[in-house]
Amino acid sequence: MTIIVKLVDEGAEAWGIVELQGDLESREGGTLQSKFVGDLHYTVQGGIPTLIIGHHILYGKSVSMEKPFAVLEKQHYCTEQGVKQTKYVAKAFVKKKLIFKVRPKPIIANVSQ
Repeated sequence: MTIIVKLVDEGAEAWGIVELQGDLESREGGTLQSKFVGDLHYTVQGGIPTLIIGHHILYGKSVSMEKPFAVLEKQHYCTEQGVKQTKYVAKAFVKKKLIFKVRPKPIIANVSQ
């Protein structure tokens, strides 16, 4: 599963990919596309990416990609002669990958009685 996220890197907008070991499955079944999956945070000390999905927490690391990806948008337009053309516009470049290799840990809250 590929999850594309917007990152803030040194004041400029950048995009990244979240890489998970294993699979994410919805309780309702079906695809997770365009659905809320979890919260992505960074620790204050060290800037370690932290992903919270339901009652689980995952710790990862941020890695620069050897070969960046381009995010393209397909656009249709007509020329002056009325011929339909297609062009692809680069919207962003994905230069970072957030890797979560470690098994998720359960989040346990202290409940006072």
